[in-house]
Amino acid sequence: MAQLAEELERRMEELRAEIRRAVIAGDRARASELRRRLRATDREWEEALARLAAPQAPGGPGPGAGPGPGADAGEPAGRRGGALLTVRERVHQALTLLGAPAAPRLIVAVYEAFYAGELPAARLTSLRRDEERSFRSAPHARPYYLCAALSADLLAPARGLLAVSTWPMERRVIGPLSPRVDYLTAAIGVAERLLATGQPPAAARRLLWRFAVNIPGAASGPAGLDPGQVAAAARAELAVHADADAAHRAAAARRALDQLDSAGQLFGGGGLRLLRGGAAR
Repeated sequence: MAQLAEELERRMEELRAEIRRAVIAGDRARASELRRRLRATDREWEEALARLAAPQAPGGPGPGAGPGPGADAGEPAGRRGGALLTVRERVHQALTLLGAPAAPRLIVAVYEAFYAGELPAARLTSLRRDEERSFRSAPHARPYYLCAALSADLLAPARGLLAVSTWPMERRVIGPLSPRVDYLTAAIGVAERLLATGQPPAAARRLLWRFAVNIPGAASGPAGLDPGQVAAAARAELAVHADADAAHRAAAARRALDQLDSAGQLFGGGGLRLLRGGAAR
């Protein structure tokens, strides 16, 4: 299982490189298809990690059952498949399902709708700051960090939005059209998870309904809610905005990679343009 996770990580890196090449070449159709494949691979990777964290014997502690390196010893943890998960791991699961930067309120709703256990909203308020302190004290020591989404204009943290450090920069910057694009992307992620779930919990269907009511053609009423219809309606509108949004994000991503140091690329430049050597421009 560990080998599978490593193979999926390598595949995600290859897909990100292919997406960059497709965007630079102006091949929008291929870039869109590659993004879809990247989201699918990302979900496979998350499931592989969850299986790795499961106990090896019934009722016994398994790998990852305790707090991981850098986790708070007294940090509340949830359970999935019998394995203890830290708050940051639960947030990572929810963001991976959504596939786009999200606010804490949505992250909590997604986790509690699809995974066993609770996610205390109060812990999310300081989570990004904790992650930044961890990164600055030991850069790249963790396989991923929960970081800030960055505003495309100032390359500063976008208020209240969390992202995952392993996502390409283009997904972590927020341009004028990005909030709507990310909303549609998240709706597709939720709909696809419901389609993959034999008997989705009521909370998950309610969550999808909250998305559907703001997407034209997604649903006629809660009783007739069809995840496939919601996903199709979201993709139809996404096609209208995707190219313009991708162009804004690609331009902002190039500036961020050029102007910000490694910490700034994850947590924002605070209004300062930083050279890679650390000096302010």
